[in-house]
Amino acid sequence: MPHYKIGFIGAGRMATALARGVIASGFAKPAEIGASDPTELTRRQFEHAIEGAQSLTDNGQVAAEADCVVLAVKPQMMTEAVESIARKLNPKTLVVSIAAGVTIVRLAELLPAKTRIVRVMSNTPALIGRGASAFAVGSHATEADRAFVSDLFNGVGFCCEVPEYQLDAVTGLSGSGPAFVFTVIEALADGGVQCGLPLAIANRLATETVAGAAAMVSETGDHPATLRDAVASPGGTTIAGIAALEQHGLRAALMSAVEAATKRSKELGAG
Repeated sequence: MPHYKIGFIGAGRMATALARGVIASGFAKPAEIGASDPTELTRRQFEHAIEGAQSLTDNGQVAAEADCVVLAVKPQMMTEAVESIARKLNPKTLVVSIAAGVTIVRLAELLPAKTRIVRVMSNTPALIGRGASAFAVGSHATEADRAFVSDLFNGVGFCCEVPEYQLDAVTGLSGSGPAFVFTVIEALADGGVQCGLPLAIANRLATETVAGAAAMVSETGDHPATLRDAVASPGGTTIAGIAALEQHGLRAALMSAVEAATKRSKELGAG
């Protein structure tokens, strides 16, 4: 397997998770990984997590030495970050962006002509190797670039390719989705407390219930409705609870949450 020199512009938690995935997948050794970040504490934390990697303050230096540059900054900081590396970038360097809303067209405007660009939307469970990511490739990206990005993000969870216009919806669903699920877990635990369970036990039961249910969908391949109906026996406790969920609009609320997050992603992309 060929090795890559990989530079991260931004050395936060997602960059750290991806750097770990790069090493685990065999794409790079720690010494072949660099990161830049303006915050000293963030740089120190990156170096501590990725022993042997180097962190700097100079975006341009990191980009100049990399075969692949990962833009791991907030959307609002993207223009400044890209402008800081554009003149230092090797023409053969692949640029991967993980910022919500920032389009390939916008990145291409800021980067040298014919730069190979791949845009990715991942999520925070990538920090524990359980991410859900999707990517879209720019017109100058190669099949090798496509395979590299797919392998990289499959190394920290699940990854698939989609047309770029669908990435805003990916942002609304899997990008923001963990926060929605955290809210569901909290609400389930609160319901348990309301019905007499100690908080610690309620939290653990709610967490394991959500994790187990998700694993059943993943491992069986069955539609969630099929699995739900298998639990909801006539006149039983589960169907009574489902009726309460429908009465209070849980389904509509979650759909609206994904829609609102998708809309916000589009707004961020519009600048």
